[in-house]
Amino acid sequence: MFDNIQADIRQARKINAGPGWANQYIKVFIQPVTIAVVLYRLGRSIKRCPIPILRHGLYAFSALVRFFFEVVTGIVISPGAEIGPGFVVHTPFGVFVGPTKIGANCVVQHGVVISYGVRGVGDNVFFGPGAKVIGNARIGNNVVVMANSVVVTDVPDNMTVAGVPVRIRLPRGSTLKFRECAQRGNGDEAKVGKSLTSKV
Repeated sequence: MFDNIQADIRQARKINAGPGWANQYIKVFIQPVTIAVVLYRLGRSIKRCPIPILRHGLYAFSALVRFFFEVVTGIVISPGAEIGPGFVVHTPFGVFVGPTKIGANCVVQHGVVISYGVRGVGDNVFFGPGAKVIGNARIGNNVVVMANSVVVTDVPDNMTVAGVPVRIRLPRGSTLKFRECAQRGNGDEAKVGKSLTSKV
């Protein structure tokens, strides 16, 4: 659990926090999106507690805390989801992650829905604002799902996809420009979006 949380915070520092000591070591820990991810990790670890009475008590308490943060932030992450390290919610509100398997270094923005029945999401996947994955779809590794796209069929590795439903499929390239801009400390989301769309 702690290894996953450390990886989540490392990614959040690159993507959600700007340069400077205060942003990297204070702001990142008090952001609601970071707290929502940490609460998900705690809920998953509590389910594996070997002592039944302690497990049920802790799980009930964590469920109440999680419910409060779900109402405040609009971020719902199912405890049944199996999410790899480096998971980042970039912006809150309207985020729903159902009980599916998600690989490492996944980034979701506001309005993203990964619904029940999704067969899995690979590593290094970026979901733009309003992106939806529904039905029996599976998303491969190194995929960018552009804003407001609706994925209803499988997406292979190394693709940028867009459309409602997704019909535009382009080679994604070897790097995710969103993270490159974030690592340079660029907080201008317009430039981040421009660098993403330059690959399309």
